[in-house]
Amino acid sequence: MVGRFTATFGAGVLLVVAALVWTNAARAQPYPIRQIQLVVTVPPGGAADYVARMVGNKLADALSQPVVIVNRGGAGGTTAAASVAKSDPDGYTLLLNTIATHGIGPHLYANLPYDPAKDFAPVILLAKFPLIMTVTASLPARSVADVVAFAKARPGELAFASAGTGGAPHLAGELFKRAAAIDLLHVPYRGSGPAAVDLIAGRVAIMFDAAPSLLPFIMSGQIRPLAAASRERHRLLPDVPTFAELGYDHMEISLWYGIVAPAATPAAVVGRLHGELVKILAMADIRKSLTEQGADIGGGTPADFAAFMNAERRRWGDAVKEAGIKPE
Repeated sequence: MVGRFTATFGAGVLLVVAALVWTNAARAQPYPIRQIQLVVTVPPGGAADYVARMVGNKLADALSQPVVIVNRGGAGGTTAAASVAKSDPDGYTLLLNTIATHGIGPHLYANLPYDPAKDFAPVILLAKFPLIMTVTASLPARSVADVVAFAKARPGELAFASAGTGGAPHLAGELFKRAAAIDLLHVPYRGSGPAAVDLIAGRVAIMFDAAPSLLPFIMSGQIRPLAAASRERHRLLPDVPTFAELGYDHMEISLWYGIVAPAATPAAVVGRLHGELVKILAMADIRKSLTEQGADIGGGTPADFAAFMNAERRRWGDAVKEAGIKPE
């Protein structure tokens, strides 16, 4: 009886020891050892999805592991951001964060389900895309002045589309309304793709967004660009004036995209991701693709990205209040 107990106890000890050895060995393996999820805050289509898939494919090659794009919309991207913030801090769940999740959202939602400064580990800023104001081709407006005149003659009749409440395109529309002293109706969509479809069809008159969502339809003549929300003229639309040229000095706003991980992600993991993404942003084909889509290419250190996000939160706090933006 004693021998049987001793044997059973010994076998149990061996199993525990084996489990500990296996766990420690697994932890000792270099990151990554399985697929990575890159969560995108909007449905497929539009600038965010474009950047995520382009960079995700290169990151998968660099890490020799699949990078799966997970599109999770809702609440201006804050739903997706909250889910990543609560994920295990192991480098296997990342967020393509935006001006909506880390610039505007913190001032828009009273009960934000995450702390944008404390709940994430910054990795890198990927790219910035200046916004463009466009109108449907069926609207008889050839300039921003024409739009303002039409809106003042028919208050509330013109609608502007955005990719969702609380994002840069929504904020741009609200800022324009206030600057021009006109009444426009905001129509939020679940992503840039559906918004562009209704703009082309004439169901909405105006849309503010970045080149990846708008350029094909501008080139085909289905929509008309009227102004760029950038410091200098948009490199892809050199004949289109900036808002500043037209007297709208505070209409400088871009979509931006970066990658963050949950807070407490090991520094070695953040460092590996950052190093690979720096290499990816330096690749000739990536730079060509981003430049052709009108992007300003990012880069810098995780600390640089943290400072950039802090500046964005400070910058847009007053703008959200002044524009009177509320969750819809």
